[in-house]
Amino acid sequence: MPAKKIQMAIVYDFDGTLAPGNMQEQSFLPAVKTDGPKFWTNAKARAKEHDMDEILAYMELMLERSKSTNTPSSRTTFREYGKTIIYFPGVEQWFDRINEYAKSLKVRTLHYIISSGNRETIEGTAIAKKFKQIFASSFRYDANDAAVWPALAVNYTNKAQYLFRINKGIENAYDNSTINRYTPEDERPLPFKNFIYIGDGETDIPAMKMVTYQGGRSIVVYPSKKGKRKAAEQLVKEHRADIAVQADYKDGKLLDRAVKAAIRQVAARHEFEQCDTSPLKGIRPPK
Repeated sequence: MPAKKIQMAIVYDFDGTLAPGNMQEQSFLPAVKTDGPKFWTNAKARAKEHDMDEILAYMELMLERSKSTNTPSSRTTFREYGKTIIYFPGVEQWFDRINEYAKSLKVRTLHYIISSGNRETIEGTAIAKKFKQIFASSFRYDANDAAVWPALAVNYTNKAQYLFRINKGIENAYDNSTINRYTPEDERPLPFKNFIYIGDGETDIPAMKMVTYQGGRSIVVYPSKKGKRKAAEQLVKEHRADIAVQADYKDGKLLDRAVKAAIRQVAARHEFEQCDTSPLKGIRPPK
């Protein structure tokens, strides 16, 4: 029987991970003439007042600001916002380089987004085509392509759900029967031990913790600001992530070296496991 292909999932948050700050601050908020800090303060206040999810609160506020300023809130408009996104250094060259490196080790890397930001804005970015799937908060649109209601809210706790979707090969957000169906570990297309999760802070803690617990690797990234580095390193001290590195995706930087090391580790483990001829192969608990 031919050996299974080695597949890896590299999963990213978006805001603060691949691009500085929140995507709305780079495009949407200037378009609706709204101050960023004030917008987020209002969203948090609304969530508290109505005991609602913060993601739904900010999405509702986006629709209100669009209407009050007579600014289009269509799928097309949000995708146009994505074209203006500024990334951390090296992001645009990152995916092809990592794929080529993995390929040299007979590993196939698949990239995914799990973000609380706007999916349509991410779909409009120059890097959107690099992802196997983008799981992010999104709106429902009417026949005229206008956003009318939040369709999907991805918050810090339900990010773990999308990790399981990736693990089981589910490429949508609506299929709840397959995700809850028992699937033996060795039949899942992307085992958790072959995951790398890259996030930037507290909203990624449940996802990072789960990936690490399941045998994968979690990396917390930070911009060059000293205070941000301290917060990221605290997550490592608390065993929420494996390592903390600067959000610099250029060749040879710490993040590049760490991810390549994790790919080598997966390749070496796979080679080791292929040496196992025991009848218990595939039934032992994962290490």
